[in-house]
Amino acid sequence: MKRIFVIAVASAVFYSCSTQTEKQETEETAVAESETLTPTLTKVWETDSVMTTAESTLYDKDSKIIYVSNISGNSSEKDGVGFISTMKSDGAITEHKWVTGLNAPKGMALMGGKLFVTDIDELVEIDVASRKITKRYPVQDAVFLNDAATDGKVVYFSDSRTGKVHSLENGTVTLVAEGLENINGLAFNDEGQLFLLDGKGLHRYIMADENTETLNEAVTGGDGLVILDDSTFIASRWDGEVYLIRNGKEHLLLDTKDQGANTADIDYIADEQLVLVPTFRNNKVVAYKLRY
Repeated sequence: MKRIFVIAVASAVFYSCSTQTEKQETEETAVAESETLTPTLTKVWETDSVMTTAESTLYDKDSKIIYVSNISGNSSEKDGVGFISTMKSDGAITEHKWVTGLNAPKGMALMGGKLFVTDIDELVEIDVASRKITKRYPVQDAVFLNDAATDGKVVYFSDSRTGKVHSLENGTVTLVAEGLENINGLAFNDEGQLFLLDGKGLHRYIMADENTETLNEAVTGGDGLVILDDSTFIASRWDGEVYLIRNGKEHLLLDTKDQGANTADIDYIADEQLVLVPTFRNNKVVAYKLRY
């Protein structure tokens, strides 16, 4: 009886170790396959050419609405012709001119029922429920405010021409960082860490010591930035390129330079694996299915 018990225990231990080994091997295989899989983008839909100088897309997963900023006029002139459009994730335009009266709207961020939009030298606050511009926050010495992002408490936004990042907290605009040449794309991960694209590549910005950690030096002068996980990002270059950056290595997903189509401030619908690309001069928003 004792011998049978010993054999049973040994068998159980062997089975447990074997199961753990198989699980580990499966996980390692999955990681290896993800590393070797060639990432791709496949076009799913595109709008008509009514998104005049479409600069930025922003998806709200709660309302399932896509916001599109349309410069419409000159990207640095206060001409009052800029507007925001709203869309569905299937490409249907719900409100072509959801909010008007902007100049050259670019980056957007949603926080507390407000849509914050960069507009040359001020940050504009739009009440989503009423669809009205409720406040404008002028930014001292601003030249070309560009992307915007939020950690849920504070709105951060970049100025590409001055190399600065500003924040808006409790109605007060504060300088956060400077000396970031051609700074544009900003994004926060779930842990509240800020990532940014500038003329030197992709970086993690460390708030505590106001320093940067470089993650990729190849995708320089980036525009839009999306975080997929701790080591995987999608980054666009305005002139027509979209990249997947994984573990510091870049993979070219899309190149539309020959078509004269730009790839400005992109966004991503995670549930549908859709990359949203505003084409700027082509006056469209195009959605691509991501495989990676």
